[in-house]
Amino acid sequence: MSKHVIIIAEAGVNHNGSIEIAKRLVDEAARANVDYIKFQTFKSEGVVTKKAEKADYQKANTGTEENTQLELIKKLEIPYDGYLEIIDYCKQKGVNFFSTSTDPDSIEFLASLHLGMWKIPSGEVTNYHFLKKIAGYNEETYFSLGMCDLEMVREAVKVLLKNGLDKDKLTLLHCNTEYPTPMHDVNLRVMDTLRKEFGVKVGYSDHTLGIEVPIAAVAMGAYVIEKHFTLDRNMDGPDHKASLEPDELCEMVRTIRNVEQALGDGVKRITDSERRNIIIARKSIVASRTIKKGEPLTEENLTTKRPGNGMSPMKWNEVVGKTAIKDIEEDEPIEL
Repeated sequence: MSKHVIIIAEAGVNHNGSIEIAKRLVDEAARANVDYIKFQTFKSEGVVTKKAEKADYQKANTGTEENTQLELIKKLEIPYDGYLEIIDYCKQKGVNFFSTSTDPDSIEFLASLHLGMWKIPSGEVTNYHFLKKIAGYNEETYFSLGMCDLEMVREAVKVLLKNGLDKDKLTLLHCNTEYPTPMHDVNLRVMDTLRKEFGVKVGYSDHTLGIEVPIAAVAMGAYVIEKHFTLDRNMDGPDHKASLEPDELCEMVRTIRNVEQALGDGVKRITDSERRNIIIARKSIVASRTIKKGEPLTEENLTTKRPGNGMSPMKWNEVVGKTAIKDIEEDEPIEL
């Protein structure tokens, strides 16, 4: 379990192809104090065919202005030099830049930036050449696992490890590829399955509405949390409606940081914050009524009451049966 959960604010294509909107997203990611802001770098023609249809959620969120995926994502494309501008802006704002690519040219571009980390999106789980290419860099790799079963994960991980990726550099991100994901399809316990099956770090890439599911994932040991965000869910575009708005992103980060502190190290101990309350909350053995000198101490004339600055009730059997060597007033602590 990492002491610091890595939080990736997924800007994705929520810039709508605008560098200025992308910079405003950087501003909000910096304000939320995330670890990374992630975009999607691509050349549209290298990603989809001319006739590839839009997904149902894309149709629902973008209307009928574009008929194909190519027409849709072409409007969301930022040129490489635009990303160089965004990277410089990220440095100014103190937030780390990160990006995903799914076409060969863009992979080469991102490699030239020496970011030191890669994200494999769910759509590439079965893309042998893509997996082999990313594995060859042998850098920190986050792998989203939407739309696949465990056997597909086994095959994909096998490709990565056989082609140069060290196991300790791989993090598997449980994911459901629906925007938004219905709660009954989240199945966070898959993280436990992935951890046991592959012996690697695990995390969660979230497409649900709200922030409760990623927070629960952190409580279950997620090493990485990825979450889409936008400036405004009412903006035009395929992913805005399943994204957090800026204040929600801030709240998610704040809550995750609290939860990761609360998880602790698993050692049961008396904490500094509670130590001062021991005497107030615990009890001592005291007289339940006046006890005369020479009278035996019994279950009937003893009881336990606060504060706990006297004899511990755990010594009850040592006290019962003894004889009072002096008069003892009601509520007076018993001393051997």
